[in-house]
Order: sequence, then structure tokens, then C-alpha cells
Amino acid sequence: MSDLSHVDESGAVRMVDVGGKPLSRRRAVARASVRMAAETAQRLRDLPKGDALTTAQLAGIMAAKRTSELIPLCHPLPLSLVEVSLDVVADGVEITAAAETTAQTGVEMEALTAASVAALTVYDMAKAIDKEMVIAEVTLVEKTKAVV
Repeated sequence: MSDLSHVDESGAVRMVDVGGKPLSRRRAVARASVRMAAETAQRLRDLPKGDALTTAQLAGIMAAKRTSELIPLCHPLPLSLVEVSLDVVADGVEITAAAETTAQTGVEMEALTAASVAALTVYDMAKAIDKEMVIAEVTLVEKTKAVV
């Protein structure tokens, strides 16, 4: 169990001590997909600006900023950037979320949280017209670290 970062040698959960690590410029990018009927995707595509997709974009940004409140052992981070983009495709919505910080630990949980909450928001907005939607493929696609 000692290979898990948040579990000590005895198996107890713990917050990782990052106090001795140097500050680094960190970036993470995550993606999520919401699969739906083509008609549902078309209805989302046809909505005016300020629609469900903008709501999902803002929800993702807000969620990234609150990740340490949602994931018990995450460190609160000073985020310098959070970007969430949503693209309506033929059979759903593709979400990409990026988070950046200069800190002692990475921002992958913030990027994953942003993508997940944006997907949940799309689902919430369209659930009345499409009971078959599926949130899928929430994945980390990039993680970088550069010395400052």
C-alpha cells in the first residue's frame, strides 16, 4: 500500500507533505465526453450564446477553484488559469479543461474536476429531453511541470 501517495506504510490515509518540494509551474489538461442522441446535440448546438454550454463552462471553472473542498486530501492551490471549452459534435459534447498554477503539487485533480462538473452540468441541462445520455471518458491527457 505504500505505493499509493495518500496511504502511509500502515495503510492509513494521509495528506501528502509537499512542504519540502520546490515551486514549479504546473499545467494539466483533462477531457470528458457526454454522449447523447444526435437530436439532443443539435438542440444544444442551436441554443443562443449564454446557453447551457456557457453554464457548463462556468460550472467547470468554479469547480476547479473548489477542488480541495470536494476531494478530501487535495491541497488548496493558487490557480493562475482555468479554461474550459465545450464542443458540440454529432453525438454529444466534448469537454476540455485546463488548469495552471505555480505550486509544490500538480493540478490534475483541478482539471479533472472541471471537466467532470462541466459534463455533469451538460447532463443536467439536457436530461429532460434525453434519458439515454452517458458521461464517459473522463481522462487526464496532459500534465507538465517546469522549474520556476
